[in-house]
Amino acid sequence: MTSTTQTEIVERTTRPWGWYATVSEVPGHKIKRLHVLPGQQLSLQKHLHRSEHWVVVHGVARVTLDDRVFDLTTGQCCDISQGQVHRILNATTEPVEVVEIQFGSYLGEDDIVRLQDDYGRIP
Repeated sequence: MTSTTQTEIVERTTRPWGWYATVSEVPGHKIKRLHVLPGQQLSLQKHLHRSEHWVVVHGVARVTLDDRVFDLTTGQCCDISQGQVHRILNATTEPVEVVEIQFGSYLGEDDIVRLQDDYGRIP
């Protein structure tokens, strides 16, 4: 007996640092797959309405959480509290992929307070 597993990607969005794909979104949580290109990083940011859980599924992600900076490798994870300053940097020559699970009452893309951005996206 053969079984097949299918993952439906709801939306894939290109960003200057790579891309993200929304895998699932229901009230209260959203699941994304982040693909960070070599040498690129997300903006230093925080969220007012959500917390996040990151799991590295490929590569080495350099994570900033408030004033701490540390590397996570495949299979490692971290939690980002609502309002906590955070960022992912890919300091390697290979792509980094992270599964991000968001939790909160509002999960819109406009719930990003950018504190620093390499791509000029701070108002």
